[in-house]
Amino acid sequence: MQHPTRTLTVLGATGSIGRSTLDVAARHPGRYRIFALAAHRQADALAELCLRHAPRYAVLGDEAAVPALRARLAAAGATTEVLAGEQALAAVSAHPEVDTVMAAIVGAAGLQPALAAARAGKRVLLANKEALVMAGEVFLRACRDGGASVLPIDSEHNAVFQCLPAGYRAGGAPPGVRRILLTASGGPFRRASAAEMRSATPQQACAHPNWSMGRKISVDSATMMNKGLELIEASYLFGVPESRLEVLVHPQSIVHSLVEYEDGSMLAQLGHPDMRTPIAHALAHPERIDSGVAPLGLAAIGRLDFEAPDSGRFPCLGLAYDALRAAGAAPCVLNAANEEAVAAFLGGGIGFTDIARVVDAVLGALGARAAGADVEHVLEIDREARALARARLARCAA
Repeated sequence: MQHPTRTLTVLGATGSIGRSTLDVAARHPGRYRIFALAAHRQADALAELCLRHAPRYAVLGDEAAVPALRARLAAAGATTEVLAGEQALAAVSAHPEVDTVMAAIVGAAGLQPALAAARAGKRVLLANKEALVMAGEVFLRACRDGGASVLPIDSEHNAVFQCLPAGYRAGGAPPGVRRILLTASGGPFRRASAAEMRSATPQQACAHPNWSMGRKISVDSATMMNKGLELIEASYLFGVPESRLEVLVHPQSIVHSLVEYEDGSMLAQLGHPDMRTPIAHALAHPERIDSGVAPLGLAAIGRLDFEAPDSGRFPCLGLAYDALRAAGAAPCVLNAANEEAVAAFLGGGIGFTDIARVVDAVLGALGARAAGADVEHVLEIDREARALARARLARCAA
Protein backbone atom coordinates (compact mmCIF):
# COMPACT_ATOMS: atom_id res chain seq x y z
CA MET A 1 0.00 0.00 0.00
CA GLN A 2 1.27 3.45 -0.91
CA HIS A 3 1.44 5.99 1.89
CA PRO A 4 1.84 9.74 1.59
CA THR A 5 5.26 10.96 2.69
CA ARG A 6 5.21 12.81 6.01
CA THR A 7 7.63 15.69 6.39
CA LEU A 8 9.10 15.77 9.87
CA THR A 9 10.86 18.28 12.12
CA VAL A 10 12.51 16.72 15.17
CA LEU A 11 13.05 19.08 18.09
CA GLY A 12 15.52 17.61 20.57
CA ALA A 13 17.04 15.37 17.92
CA THR A 14 20.17 14.42 19.88
CA GLY A 15 18.25 13.25 22.96
CA SER A 16 16.89 9.76 23.54
CA ILE A 17 13.43 10.58 22.12
CA GLY A 18 14.88 12.31 19.08
CA ARG A 19 17.24 9.46 18.28
CA SER A 20 14.47 6.89 18.74
CA THR A 21 12.23 8.91 16.41
CA LEU A 22 14.89 8.92 13.71
CA ASP A 23 15.47 5.19 14.22
CA VAL A 24 11.78 4.43 13.63
CA ALA A 25 11.52 6.79 10.66
CA ALA A 26 14.61 5.25 9.03
CA ARG A 27 12.92 1.84 9.11
CA HIS A 28 10.35 3.13 6.64
CA PRO A 29 12.21 4.69 3.70
CA GLY A 30 10.04 6.96 1.60
CA ARG A 31 7.35 7.26 4.25
CA TYR A 32 9.11 9.96 6.31
CA ARG A 33 11.26 12.85 5.10
CA ILE A 34 13.39 14.66 7.67
CA PHE A 35 13.01 18.39 7.12
CA ALA A 36 14.82 19.79 10.18
CA LEU A 37 16.77 18.53 13.16
CA ALA A 38 17.22 20.68 16.25
CA ALA A 39 19.41 20.46 19.35
CA HIS A 40 20.64 22.82 22.04
CA ARG A 41 24.43 22.88 21.70
CA GLN A 42 25.56 19.33 20.80
CA ALA A 43 27.21 20.26 17.51
CA ASP A 44 29.09 16.99 16.96
CA ALA A 45 26.08 14.80 17.74
CA LEU A 46 23.81 16.90 15.54
CA ALA A 47 26.35 16.82 12.71
CA GLU A 48 26.36 13.01 12.78
CA LEU A 49 22.57 12.93 12.57
CA CYS A 50 22.56 15.44 9.71
CA LEU A 51 25.05 13.37 7.72
CA ARG A 52 22.88 10.28 8.24
CA HIS A 53 19.43 11.82 7.60
CA ALA A 54 20.23 14.79 5.31
CA PRO A 55 17.71 17.35 6.63
CA ARG A 56 17.29 20.67 4.89
CA TYR A 57 17.94 22.53 8.15
CA ALA A 58 19.87 21.95 11.36
CA VAL A 59 18.99 24.28 14.22
CA LEU A 60 20.96 24.96 17.39
CA GLY A 61 19.51 26.73 20.39
CA ASP A 62 22.95 27.99 21.39
CA GLU A 63 24.42 30.24 18.70
CA ALA A 64 27.94 29.72 20.08
CA ALA A 65 27.88 26.13 18.78
CA VAL A 66 27.05 27.15 15.19
CA PRO A 67 30.64 27.51 13.83
CA ALA A 68 31.56 23.99 14.95
CA LEU A 69 28.47 22.51 13.29
CA ARG A 70 28.97 24.43 10.06
CA ALA A 71 32.60 23.34 9.91
CA ARG A 72 31.72 19.67 10.41
CA LEU A 73 29.00 19.75 7.74
CA ALA A 74 31.12 21.71 5.27
CA ALA A 75 34.02 19.27 5.66
CA ALA A 76 31.67 16.43 4.78
CA GLY A 77 30.17 18.25 1.79
CA ALA A 78 26.69 18.33 3.37
CA THR A 79 24.12 20.79 2.03
CA THR A 80 22.17 21.15 5.29
CA GLU A 81 21.68 24.80 6.22
CA VAL A 82 22.52 25.72 9.81
CA LEU A 83 20.26 28.08 11.78
CA ALA A 84 20.26 29.14 15.42
CA GLY A 85 18.10 30.64 18.12
CA GLU A 86 14.52 30.58 19.33
CA GLN A 87 13.07 32.16 16.18
CA ALA A 88 14.72 29.52 14.01
CA LEU A 89 13.29 26.74 16.20
CA ALA A 90 9.83 28.24 15.78
CA ALA A 91 10.33 28.66 12.03
CA VAL A 92 11.22 25.01 11.34
CA SER A 93 8.30 23.94 13.54
CA ALA A 94 5.77 26.07 11.67
CA HIS A 95 7.24 25.78 8.14
CA PRO A 96 4.57 25.18 5.45
CA GLU A 97 6.33 22.07 4.14
CA VAL A 98 6.27 20.39 7.57
CA ASP A 99 3.21 18.38 8.60
CA THR A 100 4.57 16.61 11.71
CA VAL A 101 6.68 17.94 14.58
CA MET A 102 8.28 15.78 17.25
CA ALA A 103 8.38 18.14 20.24
CA ALA A 104 11.08 16.53 22.38
CA ILE A 105 13.06 19.45 23.79
CA VAL A 106 13.29 18.87 27.54
CA GLY A 107 11.97 21.48 29.96
CA ALA A 108 10.64 24.99 29.55
CA ALA A 109 12.89 25.56 26.53
CA GLY A 110 10.53 23.38 24.51
CA LEU A 111 7.43 25.50 25.08
CA GLN A 112 7.83 28.13 22.35
CA PRO A 113 8.62 25.81 19.41
CA ALA A 114 5.81 23.47 20.45
CA LEU A 115 3.44 26.45 20.49
CA ALA A 116 4.67 27.48 17.04
CA ALA A 117 3.81 24.02 15.70
CA ALA A 118 0.38 24.14 17.36
CA ARG A 119 -0.47 27.57 15.97
CA ALA A 120 0.55 26.38 12.49
CA GLY A 121 -1.83 23.42 12.65
CA LYS A 122 0.76 20.63 12.64
CA ARG A 123 0.51 17.09 13.94
CA VAL A 124 2.33 17.65 17.23
CA LEU A 125 3.94 14.53 18.66
CA LEU A 126 4.22 15.81 22.22
CA ALA A 127 7.12 14.46 24.26
CA ASN A 128 7.69 17.79 26.01
CA LYS A 129 5.30 17.51 28.97
CA GLU A 130 6.30 20.97 30.19
CA ALA A 131 4.29 22.58 27.37
CA LEU A 132 1.14 21.38 29.15
CA VAL A 133 2.40 21.62 32.74
CA MET A 134 3.49 25.23 32.29
CA ALA A 135 0.83 26.44 29.90
CA GLY A 136 -1.90 23.85 29.50
CA GLU A 137 -4.76 26.16 28.60
CA VAL A 138 -2.56 28.36 26.42
CA PHE A 139 -1.19 25.36 24.51
CA LEU A 140 -4.55 23.64 24.00
CA ARG A 141 -6.12 26.92 22.86
CA ALA A 142 -3.32 27.30 20.31
CA CYS A 143 -4.06 23.77 19.08
CA ARG A 144 -7.78 24.52 18.73
CA ASP A 145 -7.24 27.87 17.02
CA GLY A 146 -4.57 26.49 14.68
CA GLY A 147 -6.32 23.21 13.91
CA ALA A 148 -3.40 21.18 15.26
CA SER A 149 -3.73 17.59 16.46
CA VAL A 150 -1.79 16.35 19.49
CA LEU A 151 -0.50 12.80 19.83
CA PRO A 152 1.13 12.04 23.20
CA ILE A 153 4.58 10.44 23.23
CA ASP A 154 5.19 9.85 26.94
CA SER A 155 4.72 6.09 27.28
CA GLU A 156 2.01 6.54 29.91
CA HIS A 157 -0.06 9.08 28.00
CA ASN A 158 0.37 7.25 24.74
CA ALA A 159 -0.85 4.10 26.50
CA VAL A 160 -3.94 5.94 27.79
CA PHE A 161 -4.57 7.35 24.31
CA GLN A 162 -4.45 3.83 22.85
CA CYS A 163 -7.00 2.64 25.45
CA LEU A 164 -9.52 5.41 24.70
CA PRO A 165 -12.34 5.09 22.15
CA ALA A 166 -11.41 5.21 18.45
CA GLY A 167 -11.53 8.71 17.07
CA TYR A 168 -10.77 10.37 20.41
CA ARG A 169 -8.85 13.65 20.08
CA ALA A 170 -6.60 14.86 22.88
CA GLY A 171 -7.94 17.77 24.91
CA GLY A 172 -11.53 16.56 25.24
CA ALA A 173 -13.18 14.56 28.02
CA PRO A 174 -13.32 10.88 26.95
CA PRO A 175 -16.80 9.33 27.25
CA GLY A 176 -17.53 6.65 29.82
CA VAL A 177 -14.18 6.85 31.62
CA ARG A 178 -14.19 6.45 35.41
CA ARG A 179 -10.46 6.58 36.15
CA ILE A 180 -7.09 6.89 34.45
CA LEU A 181 -4.22 5.07 36.15
CA LEU A 182 -0.66 6.07 35.27
CA THR A 183 1.95 3.45 36.07
CA ALA A 184 5.36 4.27 37.55
CA SER A 185 8.38 2.02 37.88
CA GLY A 186 9.28 3.45 41.28
CA GLY A 187 12.71 4.38 39.94
CA PRO A 188 16.09 3.41 41.44
CA PHE A 189 15.06 4.25 45.02
CA ARG A 190 11.82 2.29 45.26
CA ARG A 191 13.19 0.24 48.15
CA ALA A 192 15.84 2.69 49.40
CA SER A 193 15.92 3.80 53.02
CA ALA A 194 15.56 7.45 54.04
CA ALA A 195 19.28 7.56 54.85
CA GLU A 196 20.19 6.14 51.44
CA MET A 197 18.03 8.73 49.70
CA ARG A 198 19.57 11.59 51.70
CA SER A 199 23.06 10.49 50.59
CA ALA A 200 22.11 9.58 47.00
CA THR A 201 24.47 10.75 44.27
CA PRO A 202 23.51 11.97 40.79
CA GLN A 203 24.98 8.78 39.35
CA GLN A 204 22.72 6.65 41.57
CA ALA A 205 19.66 8.79 40.80
CA CYS A 206 20.25 8.48 37.05
CA ALA A 207 20.61 4.67 37.15
CA HIS A 208 17.03 3.88 36.17
CA PRO A 209 16.27 0.15 36.42
CA ASN A 210 14.20 -0.08 33.21
CA TRP A 211 14.39 3.00 30.98
CA SER A 212 17.26 4.74 29.21
CA MET A 213 16.59 8.47 29.60
CA GLY A 214 18.34 11.81 29.88
CA ARG A 215 19.76 12.90 33.24
CA LYS A 216 17.06 15.41 34.13
CA ILE A 217 14.18 13.02 33.44
CA SER A 218 16.04 10.24 35.25
CA VAL A 219 16.27 12.35 38.40
CA ASP A 220 12.59 13.25 38.06
CA SER A 221 11.82 9.54 37.91
CA ALA A 222 13.91 8.94 41.03
CA THR A 223 11.97 11.61 42.98
CA MET A 224 8.68 10.59 41.29
CA MET A 225 8.27 14.21 40.19
CA ASN A 226 8.17 12.86 36.65
CA LYS A 227 4.99 11.00 37.52
CA GLY A 228 3.62 14.13 39.17
CA LEU A 229 4.25 16.18 36.04
CA GLU A 230 2.58 13.41 34.04
CA LEU A 231 -0.52 13.67 36.25
CA ILE A 232 -0.82 17.35 35.36
CA GLU A 233 -0.20 16.60 31.69
CA ALA A 234 -2.85 13.87 31.75
CA SER A 235 -5.42 16.21 33.28
CA TYR A 236 -5.01 18.61 30.36
CA LEU A 237 -4.62 15.98 27.64
CA PHE A 238 -7.62 13.90 28.63
CA GLY A 239 -9.89 16.47 30.26
CA VAL A 240 -10.17 14.71 33.63
CA PRO A 241 -9.84 16.21 37.13
CA GLU A 242 -7.32 15.19 39.77
CA SER A 243 -9.95 13.04 41.51
CA ARG A 244 -10.05 10.67 38.51
CA LEU A 245 -6.30 10.29 38.13
CA GLU A 246 -4.20 7.79 40.07
CA VAL A 247 -0.61 6.58 40.14
CA LEU A 248 0.19 2.89 40.46
CA VAL A 249 3.74 1.63 40.99
CA HIS A 250 4.53 -1.21 38.58
CA PRO A 251 8.23 -2.12 38.81
CA GLN A 252 8.39 -4.21 35.61
CA SER A 253 7.36 -1.25 33.39
CA ILE A 254 5.38 -3.57 31.10
CA VAL A 255 1.89 -2.13 31.68
CA HIS A 256 2.30 1.48 30.64
CA SER A 257 -1.05 2.77 31.89
CA LEU A 258 -4.68 1.74 32.32
CA VAL A 259 -8.14 3.20 31.71
CA GLU A 260 -11.12 2.13 33.80
CA TYR A 261 -14.59 2.57 32.30
CA GLU A 262 -17.93 3.11 34.03
CA ASP A 263 -19.03 -0.46 33.22
CA GLY A 264 -16.12 -1.90 35.24
CA SER A 265 -13.93 -2.71 32.25
CA MET A 266 -10.24 -1.85 32.58
CA LEU A 267 -8.08 -1.58 29.48
CA ALA A 268 -4.28 -1.56 29.58
CA GLN A 269 -1.51 -1.13 27.03
CA LEU A 270 1.50 -3.42 27.44
CA GLY A 271 4.91 -3.41 25.84
CA HIS A 272 8.64 -3.45 26.45
CA PRO A 273 10.03 -0.30 28.11
CA ASP A 274 11.20 1.09 24.76
CA MET A 275 10.13 4.52 23.57
CA ARG A 276 10.11 3.41 19.96
CA THR A 277 6.71 1.79 20.56
CA PRO A 278 4.80 5.02 21.42
CA ILE A 279 6.82 6.93 18.84
CA ALA A 280 5.87 4.48 16.07
CA HIS A 281 2.23 4.62 17.18
CA ALA A 282 2.16 8.41 16.96
CA LEU A 283 4.15 8.64 13.72
CA ALA A 284 1.74 6.37 11.85
CA HIS A 285 -1.54 6.97 13.70
CA PRO A 286 -4.16 5.68 13.00
CA GLU A 287 -2.14 2.96 11.26
CA ARG A 288 0.47 0.67 12.83
CA ILE A 289 4.07 0.29 11.66
CA ASP A 290 7.13 -1.68 12.72
CA SER A 291 9.00 0.07 15.54
CA GLY A 292 11.99 -2.25 15.77
CA VAL A 293 10.90 -3.37 19.26
CA ALA A 294 11.03 -7.11 19.97
CA PRO A 295 7.76 -8.97 20.67
CA LEU A 296 6.67 -9.11 24.30
CA GLY A 297 6.98 -12.55 25.91
CA LEU A 298 4.65 -12.57 28.89
CA ALA A 299 5.49 -16.16 29.83
CA ALA A 300 9.15 -15.23 30.12
CA ILE A 301 8.30 -12.17 32.23
CA GLY A 302 6.23 -14.42 34.46
CA ARG A 303 4.58 -11.86 36.75
CA LEU A 304 3.32 -8.28 36.86
CA ASP A 305 3.36 -6.52 40.25
CA PHE A 306 1.51 -3.40 41.38
CA GLU A 307 1.60 -1.33 44.57
CA ALA A 308 0.52 2.07 45.82
CA PRO A 309 3.18 4.82 45.79
CA ASP A 310 4.77 5.79 49.11
CA SER A 311 3.97 9.51 49.32
CA GLY A 312 5.99 9.87 52.53
CA ARG A 313 9.21 8.75 50.86
CA PHE A 314 8.44 10.51 47.58
CA PRO A 315 7.04 13.94 48.56
CA CYS A 316 7.45 15.33 45.04
CA LEU A 317 4.47 13.26 43.92
CA GLY A 318 2.32 14.86 46.63
CA LEU A 319 3.53 18.32 45.63
CA ALA A 320 2.41 17.68 42.06
CA TYR A 321 -1.03 16.58 43.29
CA ASP A 322 -1.18 19.80 45.32
CA ALA A 323 -0.29 21.87 42.27
CA LEU A 324 -2.89 20.10 40.13
CA ARG A 325 -5.60 20.73 42.74
CA ALA A 326 -4.56 24.37 43.17
CA ALA A 327 -4.48 24.96 39.38
CA GLY A 328 -3.74 28.57 38.41
CA ALA A 329 -0.01 29.25 38.26
CA ALA A 330 0.86 26.35 40.59
CA PRO A 331 1.82 23.79 37.88
CA CYS A 332 4.08 26.33 36.16
CA VAL A 333 5.70 27.25 39.49
CA LEU A 334 6.17 23.57 40.36
CA ASN A 335 7.89 22.85 37.06
CA ALA A 336 10.22 25.87 37.22
CA ALA A 337 11.29 25.20 40.81
CA ASN A 338 11.87 21.54 40.04
CA GLU A 339 14.02 22.26 36.99
CA GLU A 340 16.24 24.57 39.02
CA ALA A 341 16.47 22.15 41.94
CA VAL A 342 17.30 19.16 39.73
CA ALA A 343 20.00 21.15 37.93
CA ALA A 344 21.50 22.09 41.30
CA PHE A 345 21.46 18.45 42.43
CA LEU A 346 23.10 17.26 39.21
CA GLY A 347 25.74 19.96 39.68
CA GLY A 348 26.51 18.81 43.21
CA GLY A 349 25.05 21.90 44.88
CA ILE A 350 22.31 20.21 46.96
CA GLY A 351 21.35 16.77 48.20
CA PHE A 352 18.74 14.53 46.63
CA THR A 353 16.11 15.12 49.32
CA ASP A 354 16.66 18.89 49.12
CA ILE A 355 14.89 18.87 45.74
CA ALA A 356 11.45 18.40 47.31
CA ARG A 357 12.15 20.96 50.03
CA VAL A 358 13.07 23.66 47.52
CA VAL A 359 10.04 22.91 45.33
CA ASP A 360 7.74 22.94 48.37
CA ALA A 361 9.03 26.35 49.49
CA VAL A 362 8.66 27.96 46.07
CA LEU A 363 5.24 26.44 45.51
CA GLY A 364 4.10 27.73 48.88
CA ALA A 365 5.30 31.24 48.06
CA LEU A 366 4.02 31.60 44.49
CA GLY A 367 1.59 28.75 43.79
CA ALA A 368 -1.59 30.67 44.62
CA ARG A 369 -1.22 33.09 41.72
CA ALA A 370 -3.54 33.15 38.72
CA ALA A 371 -2.61 31.16 35.64
CA GLY A 372 -0.84 32.86 32.77
CA ALA A 373 -3.40 34.15 30.29
CA ASP A 374 -0.88 34.09 27.44
CA VAL A 375 2.60 32.79 26.80
CA GLU A 376 4.28 36.02 27.89
CA HIS A 377 2.56 35.85 31.27
CA VAL A 378 3.44 32.15 31.58
CA LEU A 379 7.11 32.91 30.95
CA GLU A 380 6.99 35.75 33.49
CA ILE A 381 5.68 33.33 36.14
CA ASP A 382 8.36 30.84 35.13
CA ARG A 383 11.13 33.44 35.52
CA GLU A 384 9.89 34.57 38.93
CA ALA A 385 9.66 31.00 40.21
CA ARG A 386 13.17 30.25 38.97
CA ALA A 387 14.59 33.34 40.66
CA LEU A 388 13.02 32.37 43.97
CA ALA A 389 14.21 28.77 43.56
CA ARG A 390 17.79 29.95 42.95
CA ALA A 391 17.62 32.06 46.09
CA ARG A 392 16.47 29.05 48.11
CA LEU A 393 19.16 26.89 46.52
CA ALA A 394 21.83 29.40 47.46
CA ARG A 395 20.75 29.12 51.09
CA CYS A 396 20.82 25.31 50.88
CA ALA A 397 24.36 25.37 49.54
CA ALA A 398 25.61 27.95 52.06
